[in-house]
Amino acid sequence: MIRLHVPQPLSAGAAVAPTLDQSRYLTQVMRLKVSADLLVFNGKDGEWRCTIAEVLKKGVILRAQEQVRPQTFGPDLELIVAVVKKARVETIVEKAAELGARRVRLSLTQRTNADRIRLDRLDAIAEEAAEQTGRLDVPVVDDPMKLSDILDTWQDGRRLMFCDETGGAPVMAALKDIAPGPWAILIGPEGGFSPEERERLRALSFTTAVSLGPRILRADTAAIAAMTLWQAAAGDWER
Repeated sequence: MIRLHVPQPLSAGAAVAPTLDQSRYLTQVMRLKVSADLLVFNGKDGEWRCTIAEVLKKGVILRAQEQVRPQTFGPDLELIVAVVKKARVETIVEKAAELGARRVRLSLTQRTNADRIRLDRLDAIAEEAAEQTGRLDVPVVDDPMKLSDILDTWQDGRRLMFCDETGGAPVMAALKDIAPGPWAILIGPEGGFSPEERERLRALSFTTAVSLGPRILRADTAAIAAMTLWQAAAGDWER
Protein backbone atom coordinates (compact mmCIF):
# COMPACT_ATOMS: atom_id res chain seq x y z
CA MET A 1 0.00 0.00 0.00
CA ILE A 2 1.15 3.56 -0.69
CA ARG A 3 2.82 5.28 2.30
CA LEU A 4 3.28 9.01 2.82
CA HIS A 5 5.15 10.99 5.44
CA VAL A 6 3.31 14.12 6.58
CA PRO A 7 4.02 16.76 9.26
CA GLN A 8 0.45 17.08 10.58
CA PRO A 9 -0.82 15.42 13.78
CA LEU A 10 -2.65 12.13 13.23
CA SER A 11 -5.70 10.96 15.12
CA ALA A 12 -9.05 9.38 14.32
CA GLY A 13 -10.99 11.64 11.96
CA ALA A 14 -8.15 14.13 11.47
CA ALA A 15 -7.94 15.91 8.12
CA VAL A 16 -4.53 15.67 6.48
CA ALA A 17 -3.35 17.83 3.58
CA PRO A 18 -0.39 16.32 1.66
CA THR A 19 1.96 18.60 -0.25
CA LEU A 20 1.19 19.46 -3.86
CA ASP A 21 3.85 17.03 -5.05
CA GLN A 22 2.42 14.25 -2.88
CA SER A 23 -1.09 15.07 -4.11
CA ARG A 24 0.01 14.89 -7.75
CA TYR A 25 1.69 11.56 -7.03
CA LEU A 26 -1.54 10.17 -5.56
CA THR A 27 -3.91 11.38 -8.26
CA GLN A 28 -1.79 11.62 -11.42
CA VAL A 29 0.80 8.86 -10.97
CA MET A 30 -1.07 6.31 -8.86
CA ARG A 31 -4.50 7.36 -10.21
CA LEU A 32 -6.19 7.16 -6.81
CA LYS A 33 -9.77 8.35 -6.47
CA VAL A 34 -11.98 9.47 -3.60
CA SER A 35 -12.31 6.75 -0.88
CA ALA A 36 -9.02 5.07 -1.87
CA ASP A 37 -6.86 3.91 1.06
CA LEU A 38 -3.23 4.68 1.83
CA LEU A 39 -0.92 4.68 4.86
CA VAL A 40 0.36 7.85 6.50
CA PHE A 41 2.90 8.48 9.26
CA ASN A 42 4.48 11.55 10.87
CA GLY A 43 7.20 10.16 13.13
CA LYS A 44 5.16 10.77 16.31
CA ASP A 45 1.69 9.24 16.13
CA GLY A 46 2.36 5.87 14.53
CA GLU A 47 1.04 4.74 11.16
CA TRP A 48 -2.55 5.44 10.11
CA ARG A 49 -4.84 4.16 7.41
CA CYS A 50 -6.27 7.16 5.63
CA THR A 51 -8.76 7.59 2.82
CA ILE A 52 -8.88 10.26 0.15
CA ALA A 53 -11.80 12.44 1.25
CA GLU A 54 -11.60 15.16 -1.41
CA VAL A 55 -9.76 15.80 -4.66
CA LEU A 56 -9.31 19.53 -5.18
CA LYS A 57 -7.91 21.57 -8.06
CA LYS A 58 -4.71 21.97 -6.07
CA GLY A 59 -4.18 18.99 -3.82
CA VAL A 60 -6.18 16.41 -1.94
CA ILE A 61 -7.58 16.06 1.55
CA LEU A 62 -7.10 12.81 3.44
CA ARG A 63 -9.11 11.59 6.42
CA ALA A 64 -7.43 9.47 9.11
CA GLN A 65 -9.45 6.34 9.81
CA GLU A 66 -7.52 4.07 12.18
CA GLN A 67 -4.07 3.53 13.58
CA VAL A 68 -2.54 0.37 12.14
CA ARG A 69 0.82 0.53 13.97
CA PRO A 70 1.81 2.38 17.15
CA GLN A 71 4.85 4.64 17.04
CA THR A 72 8.17 2.84 17.37
CA PHE A 73 11.78 3.80 16.79
CA GLY A 74 14.83 1.84 15.77
CA PRO A 75 18.14 1.86 17.66
CA ASP A 76 19.70 5.20 18.52
CA LEU A 77 22.30 5.19 15.75
CA GLU A 78 23.84 8.24 14.09
CA LEU A 79 25.91 8.14 10.93
CA ILE A 80 28.66 10.77 10.74
CA VAL A 81 30.14 10.92 7.27
CA ALA A 82 32.62 13.29 5.68
CA VAL A 83 31.15 15.22 2.78
CA VAL A 84 32.06 13.61 -0.55
CA LYS A 85 30.73 13.98 -4.09
CA LYS A 86 27.04 14.83 -4.36
CA ALA A 87 25.88 11.56 -5.88
CA ARG A 88 27.67 9.52 -3.22
CA VAL A 89 26.27 11.66 -0.40
CA GLU A 90 22.78 11.09 -1.78
CA THR A 91 23.37 7.33 -1.85
CA ILE A 92 24.68 7.42 1.72
CA VAL A 93 21.60 9.29 2.99
CA GLU A 94 19.24 6.91 1.18
CA LYS A 95 20.95 3.81 2.54
CA ALA A 96 21.22 5.29 6.04
CA ALA A 97 17.45 5.67 6.05
CA GLU A 98 16.97 2.12 4.77
CA LEU A 99 19.40 0.69 7.34
CA GLY A 100 17.76 2.41 10.30
CA ALA A 101 19.97 5.40 11.20
CA ARG A 102 18.11 8.06 13.17
CA ARG A 103 20.38 10.88 12.08
CA VAL A 104 22.94 11.64 9.39
CA ARG A 105 25.59 14.19 10.36
CA LEU A 106 27.70 15.59 7.51
CA SER A 107 31.21 16.44 8.62
CA LEU A 108 34.00 18.60 7.22
CA THR A 109 37.40 17.05 7.80
CA GLN A 110 40.86 18.36 7.02
CA ARG A 111 40.84 16.47 3.71
CA THR A 112 37.23 17.07 2.69
CA ASN A 113 36.91 17.98 -0.98
CA ALA A 114 33.34 17.85 -2.22
CA ASP A 115 30.46 19.43 -4.11
CA ARG A 116 27.98 21.88 -2.60
CA ILE A 117 25.33 20.16 -0.52
CA ARG A 118 21.61 20.74 -1.05
CA LEU A 119 20.04 19.86 2.28
CA ASP A 120 16.49 20.04 0.90
CA ARG A 121 17.37 17.39 -1.67
CA LEU A 122 18.87 15.13 1.02
CA ASP A 123 15.80 15.58 3.23
CA ALA A 124 13.56 14.52 0.34
CA ILE A 125 15.73 11.44 -0.30
CA ALA A 126 15.56 10.45 3.39
CA GLU A 127 11.78 10.92 3.42
CA GLU A 128 11.23 8.83 0.29
CA ALA A 129 13.47 6.06 1.62
CA ALA A 130 11.57 6.03 4.92
CA GLU A 131 8.25 5.77 3.07
CA GLN A 132 9.46 2.85 0.97
CA THR A 133 11.24 1.04 3.80
CA GLY A 134 8.29 0.90 6.18
CA ARG A 135 9.94 2.71 9.09
CA LEU A 136 7.79 5.07 11.16
CA ASP A 137 10.19 8.02 11.32
CA VAL A 138 12.47 9.93 8.95
CA PRO A 139 16.16 10.38 9.79
CA VAL A 140 17.33 13.94 10.36
CA VAL A 141 20.05 15.22 8.01
CA ASP A 142 22.26 17.92 9.53
CA ASP A 143 24.06 20.78 7.87
CA PRO A 144 27.78 20.08 7.34
CA MET A 145 29.84 20.77 10.45
CA LYS A 146 33.56 20.62 11.18
CA LEU A 147 34.56 17.25 12.61
CA SER A 148 36.44 19.03 15.39
CA ASP A 149 33.24 20.87 16.39
CA ILE A 150 31.24 17.62 16.36
CA LEU A 151 33.75 16.05 18.73
CA ASP A 152 33.88 19.18 20.93
CA THR A 153 30.10 18.97 21.48
CA TRP A 154 29.83 15.19 21.79
CA GLN A 155 26.77 13.83 23.60
CA ASP A 156 27.55 12.18 26.92
CA GLY A 157 26.97 8.44 26.85
CA ARG A 158 27.12 8.00 23.06
CA ARG A 159 29.75 5.57 21.79
CA LEU A 160 31.61 6.11 18.51
CA MET A 161 32.54 3.39 16.05
CA PHE A 162 35.51 4.94 14.25
CA CYS A 163 36.05 3.23 10.89
CA ASP A 164 39.80 3.65 10.44
CA GLU A 165 41.28 2.65 7.09
CA THR A 166 44.70 2.23 8.71
CA GLY A 167 43.43 -0.63 10.86
CA GLY A 168 41.49 -1.61 13.94
CA ALA A 169 39.65 -4.53 15.46
CA PRO A 170 37.22 -6.46 13.24
CA VAL A 171 33.77 -4.94 13.72
CA MET A 172 31.98 -8.06 14.96
CA ALA A 173 34.71 -8.76 17.49
CA ALA A 174 34.86 -5.13 18.64
CA LEU A 175 31.11 -4.97 19.21
CA LYS A 176 30.70 -8.38 20.82
CA ASP A 177 28.80 -8.22 24.11
CA ILE A 178 28.56 -4.40 24.08
CA ALA A 179 26.03 -2.75 26.35
CA PRO A 180 22.97 -1.28 24.61
CA GLY A 181 22.82 2.46 24.21
CA PRO A 182 23.30 5.30 21.75
CA TRP A 183 26.01 4.91 19.12
CA ALA A 184 27.49 6.76 16.15
CA ILE A 185 29.47 5.52 13.16
CA LEU A 186 32.17 7.72 11.64
CA ILE A 187 33.18 7.44 7.97
CA GLY A 188 36.02 9.56 6.60
CA PRO A 189 36.64 11.44 3.33
CA GLU A 190 38.04 10.06 0.09
CA GLY A 191 41.55 11.09 1.14
CA GLY A 192 41.25 9.51 4.57
CA PHE A 193 41.62 11.14 7.97
CA SER A 194 44.65 13.29 8.69
CA PRO A 195 47.18 11.99 11.24
CA GLU A 196 46.01 14.67 13.69
CA GLU A 197 42.36 13.67 13.34
CA ARG A 198 43.18 9.98 13.70
CA GLU A 199 45.28 10.61 16.80
CA ARG A 200 42.51 12.62 18.44
CA LEU A 201 39.82 10.08 17.58
CA ARG A 202 41.77 7.14 18.95
CA ALA A 203 42.48 9.03 22.19
CA LEU A 204 38.82 9.65 22.99
CA SER A 205 37.38 7.50 25.77
CA PHE A 206 34.14 6.83 23.88
CA THR A 207 35.79 5.65 20.64
CA THR A 208 36.02 2.08 19.35
CA ALA A 209 38.37 1.93 16.35
CA VAL A 210 37.42 -0.76 13.83
CA SER A 211 38.52 -2.11 10.48
CA LEU A 212 36.16 -2.72 7.57
CA GLY A 213 38.45 -5.32 6.06
CA PRO A 214 41.62 -5.50 3.98
CA ARG A 215 40.41 -3.32 1.09
CA ILE A 216 40.05 0.48 0.94
CA LEU A 217 36.36 1.26 0.44
CA ARG A 218 34.73 4.31 -1.07
CA ALA A 219 32.77 6.41 1.42
CA ASP A 220 29.35 5.18 0.30
CA THR A 221 30.42 1.53 0.35
CA ALA A 222 32.09 1.99 3.74
CA ALA A 223 28.97 3.61 5.21
CA ILE A 224 26.72 0.79 4.00
CA ALA A 225 29.12 -1.90 5.20
CA ALA A 226 29.60 -0.27 8.61
CA MET A 227 25.88 0.21 9.25
CA THR A 228 25.16 -3.36 8.14
CA LEU A 229 27.77 -4.80 10.49
CA TRP A 230 26.64 -2.58 13.38
CA GLN A 231 23.00 -3.58 12.90
CA ALA A 232 23.97 -7.25 12.84
CA ALA A 233 26.07 -6.93 16.00
CA ALA A 234 24.20 -4.36 18.08
CA GLY A 235 21.07 -3.20 16.28
CA ASP A 236 17.51 -4.41 15.78
CA TRP A 237 17.95 -7.05 13.08
CA GLU A 238 17.15 -9.87 15.52
CA ARG A 239 13.79 -8.41 16.46
